[in-house]
Amino acid sequence: MKVKYLAHSAFLITSDSGTRIITDPYQPGSYGGSVGYAAITEPADVVTVSHEHGDHNYPQGVPGNPTIVKGPGEHKAKGISIKGVAAHHDDTGGSQRGSSDMMCFNVDGMNVCHVGDLGHMLSSEQLSQMGQVDVLFLPVGGVFTVDAVGATDVVDQVRPRVVIPMHYKVPKNGFDVAGVDDFLAGKANVVRVEGSEVKLERDTLPKETQIIVLQPELGQ
Repeated sequence: MKVKYLAHSAFLITSDSGTRIITDPYQPGSYGGSVGYAAITEPADVVTVSHEHGDHNYPQGVPGNPTIVKGPGEHKAKGISIKGVAAHHDDTGGSQRGSSDMMCFNVDGMNVCHVGDLGHMLSSEQLSQMGQVDVLFLPVGGVFTVDAVGATDVVDQVRPRVVIPMHYKVPKNGFDVAGVDDFLAGKANVVRVEGSEVKLERDTLPKETQIIVLQPELGQ
């Protein structure tokens, strides 16, 4: 599969058969202009939404008349089985910012989990529902989500093969969040990709957790 980082928490995941999934599309200009990214022009077959905030829930801005998937439980869209795992946007059971569900699905034999605006450590039940994760999309910027320390703890819990950071400070992000370097500090097995896209294959995934930093195509 190919993974392209659009911006913020929005990725385009394209299977080998050509199915296109976009995660958490944002509304350009929302939050008083803090969401300064360019509009998403990539078409999709499926859009997943973790929660009802404008920087994560703008499927109407995605071309292609995609099937929209949101909420906890089992879903099926365009031949892709998707499991929504209930989680929260903060570490107080959602009392501050509400829910933010984790979306897990299998693409080309790899279990992919996009955790949305996760704000807390994971319970044993959540980890069980997620299953063995191959590719983890993880917020690292703090303030509204887990910060660098919290994200590191989540990685230690999940133990994925690949971690792709998201929801951190880039030029067109007007939110007061940290950059990705705080999360990367002191870590081994970090790969910085010059562009926005990487191709992942089940048979060549790293044995030890690898962090792959992609450049947000629409966030610079």
